[in-house]
Amino acid sequence: METVQTALWVVVLLVVLALLFDFMNGFHDAANSIATVVSTGVLKPGQAILFAAFFNVIAIFVFQLSVAATVGKGIVQPGVVDTHVVFGALLGAITWNVITWYYGIPSSSSHALIGGVVGAVIAKSGAGTLVSAGILKTVVFIFVSPVLGFVLGSLMMVAVAWVFRRSRPSKVDKWFRRLQLVSAGAYSLGHGGNDAQKTIGIIWMLLIATGYTAAGAASPPTWVILCCYTAIGAGTMFGGWRIVKTMGQKITKLKPVGGFCAETGGAITLFLATALGIPVSTTHTITGAIVGVGSTQRASAVRWGVAGNIVWAWIFTIPASAFVAAVAYWISLKIF
Repeated sequence: METVQTALWVVVLLVVLALLFDFMNGFHDAANSIATVVSTGVLKPGQAILFAAFFNVIAIFVFQLSVAATVGKGIVQPGVVDTHVVFGALLGAITWNVITWYYGIPSSSSHALIGGVVGAVIAKSGAGTLVSAGILKTVVFIFVSPVLGFVLGSLMMVAVAWVFRRSRPSKVDKWFRRLQLVSAGAYSLGHGGNDAQKTIGIIWMLLIATGYTAAGAASPPTWVILCCYTAIGAGTMFGGWRIVKTMGQKITKLKPVGGFCAETGGAITLFLATALGIPVSTTHTITGAIVGVGSTQRASAVRWGVAGNIVWAWIFTIPASAFVAAVAYWISLKIF
C-alpha cells in the first residue's frame, strides 16, 4: 500500500479529477433530468437546470450510500486499487464523456466510469482481480434499466390514457403541466442519488488505497459526500444542451402527459436500483422510458434510427472507456 506521505499530492490531484468527472457527469447527464420538461414547454431551460440541480443535491438526504459501497468495494478485489488505477479509470471516463458530449450522444457516464475501472485494473493485474458479482449486476442493468424504463413509461401512458379518456385534451394538458414538475423533480432526485454516489465510491476507493480511510470503514468521510453532491449539482446547472435536443426532440415528440409518464417510469427505476446498490445509467433509463411513451402512440412516433444510434453508443461505452483507461494507466506509471 502506498504511504500517505508519498501519495499526498497525487491524492489531492485525483480527488480534484474525480470531482471534475462528477461535475461533467452532471453537465453530461443534465439532459436526462430536464429534456422532457423543457421540450414540453413546462419550464424554460434556465428554470429547468436550477430545478434539476436543486433536487440533485437534496438527494443527499434521501438515499443511503449503497451505490457508493458497490463502486468503492464491490467492483475490484481489496488491495488491487492504487493511484494509477484511479487515474486511468477517471481519465478513461472523462475522455468518453467529452467525445459523446461533443457529438450530442446521450451515453452513460456511469458505465464510462465502470469501464474505466475495469480497463485500468485489467492493465495492472488482469481480469482475475475484478469482483464478478459487482461487474455482473452492473452489466445486467445496462439492459434491465432501459427495458424497465420502457415498460413502466408505456404502462403509465396507457393507464393515464384510459383514466382520462373522457376528459378534454386542454384540461389534461393543464393538469399534467403541473404534475410534470413532480415527475421531473423525482427523476432529478434519482439522478443525483445514483450518479453522485459513483464518484463518492471512486474517492472512497482512493482514500482506502492510500491509507487515508480504513478499509473497514462503514462509510466514506462526510466531506467526500458533500463535495460529490455539490459537484454534480453544479454540473447540472451548466447543462448539456446538445444532448437536451436529442433526448427531448429527436427521439419522439412529447406532450406534458408523455413527459410525466416517462419521468415517472424512469424515476421508479432509479429509486429501485439505488435502493439495491446498483450503479445504473440515468441515460439508459430515461431513453427507454421516452421510447416506451412514444411507442404507445404508434411505432412511427419513435425515430428508431436515432434510438438505434444511442444503443450503439451504449454498447461501445464500457470497452471504449476501458481502452482509454488502460492506456492512461500505463502513462501514469511514467508520471508519478
